[in-house]
Amino acid sequence: MSWKEENNSLKRTFEFKNFIEAWAFMTQVAIIAEKLNHHPEWSNVYNQVNITLTTHDEGNTITAKDREMAQNIDDLL
Repeated sequence: MSWKEENNSLKRTFEFKNFIEAWAFMTQVAIIAEKLNHHPEWSNVYNQVNITLTTHDEGNTITAKDREMAQNIDDLL
């Protein structure tokens, strides 16, 4: 599955084997977010992680920051 452009944001759901794998993924994403100073909106339920990327500083729209963050997240997989 790839990122969907929806409501001026990039969205994607990731599914893992269990909660521990999902949490480990979120930890890796958090490190990337800090390095890029670009933080996702996200939620986690058991083995699923839902991520939404948009640039609030630019009026809640998709920017190069969001695309870079999405690529960095994809590179984790």
